[in-house]
Amino acid sequence: MSVILYERTMAPGSVVRIRRLTPDGSAPVRAVIEVDRRAGTPRSSGGGHPPPLMAVEGESEPDVVASLLPFAQEDAAISRLLAQRGVR
Repeated sequence: MSVILYERTMAPGSVVRIRRLTPDGSAPVRAVIEVDRRAGTPRSSGGGHPPPLMAVEGESEPDVVASLLPFAQEDAAISRLLAQRGVR
């Protein structure tokens, strides 16, 4: 089970998401940042999730969102995370 906690579209059309990995109501909460570069294309309808760029664990949903949001909101930070993963 996963839930989207935050989502935004970058200028090139990629979608940045913070996605919760743990079931609702469980603690600790685990979440990841992912970038869906195929968002809105026919190939994206096949399901699955892109590989995570960053993962955190916290006491609550607001804690993990607060940890990941500064990275998810900034294009330069997303670019650095993608470069660290070897994604161009």
